[in-house]
Amino acid sequence: MENLEEILSDYQNKSNKDLVKAMDYLNSEFDRTKNGIITLTHHLDNIESNYNKILKEYQKRQNGAG
Repeated sequence: MENLEEILSDYQNKSNKDLVKAMDYLNSEFDRTKNGIITLTHHLDNIESNYNKILKEYQKRQNGAG
């Protein structure tokens, strides 16, 4: 939204139409960002899980070889 900063800087004097546009945009950005964080969190959890599986196998081999 190109005039979001303008609306935010003087929101008390903006029209209801401008406020609704700003709220719609901010709500959309919030949802998009939240979904991105959730997706990245699942990805990070998957990486950690796979790493731990491999580490456990590696440690088992190291302990068995010694």
